[in-house]
Amino acid sequence: MNDTTNAAHPTMQAISQDELGGPEVLKSVTLPRPTPGLGEILVRVHAVGTNPVDSYHRQGLVPLAEPPFVVGFDVSGTVEAVGLGVTLYQPGDEVFGMLPFTHGHGAYAQYAVGPARAFVPKPEGLDHVQAAALPMAGLTAWQALVDTAGIGEGSRVLINGAAGGVGHLAVQIAKAHGAYVIALASAQNADFVRSLGADEVLDYTTTDIATAVKDLDAVLESVGGDYPAKEVKLLKPGGTLIATLPPMLASIAEEAAQRGVRLAAIFVEADRLGMTALADLAASGRLTPAISATYPLEQAGAAQSAKTRYGKTVLTLI
Repeated sequence: MNDTTNAAHPTMQAISQDELGGPEVLKSVTLPRPTPGLGEILVRVHAVGTNPVDSYHRQGLVPLAEPPFVVGFDVSGTVEAVGLGVTLYQPGDEVFGMLPFTHGHGAYAQYAVGPARAFVPKPEGLDHVQAAALPMAGLTAWQALVDTAGIGEGSRVLINGAAGGVGHLAVQIAKAHGAYVIALASAQNADFVRSLGADEVLDYTTTDIATAVKDLDAVLESVGGDYPAKEVKLLKPGGTLIATLPPMLASIAEEAAQRGVRLAAIFVEADRLGMTALADLAASGRLTPAISATYPLEQAGAAQSAKTRYGKTVLTLI
């Protein structure tokens, strides 16, 4: 996929859609290359992290805008140009970050524009594919466990979906903060999750957490079903159950209040402080995104449809 060079009217290739629907609505199109505005940077995209919300937006399950639009939030690449007032970066700098959720979409393209402070320098120890896998999932885990639950040394933390995009990063973040991590995962992913540092790995197909777990300080819940109703009973008074899907919490609000348990629904936010913390953990070797598969940008539909065992799927451009 080559970009088009025209000094007067530069263009780029992007994945857009004219209607809501399945993966087949995603099309490769030629669009005007964006220009960075006040406080913004233009990034030449090397890799794009995919997230479940991308397909939700494609289908209209989570309103984004009226088509046509370009989905995607996670970007790793090289600064191409800077807008007025930007002092953090200059052309040639390697950066990664998350376009502001939800209005800052547009990552499935050769160039993406966003606020300078939504990005941070890419650690040398991460390639662009790894860096693109980190922002949305990493920020979700960070904002849930560190900002919301306030985990620290000795905290007992349960992570459901521990091999997934958010979960596998959450395990590493929790361990970096000194927590005791209990991970729920399938038997086939048990060794992978242990390699991330989990202290206990429970097979969700054979283990009843109602009897296997107790005295939790925090739960990160991304699966749903009947898990929240079980998990709220496993938390200490003052503990926190954080859900990535808010509807999970409505049915357990009364019991949580009776038990003195806090319920929190997490919506990820663009956050330079959080991104800096993630970059620091990655630079120190304590946080490594796992890549389950990569696809070229023009196969975005296939990437969104792929069933993965663990980690993240990433689109590549270079």
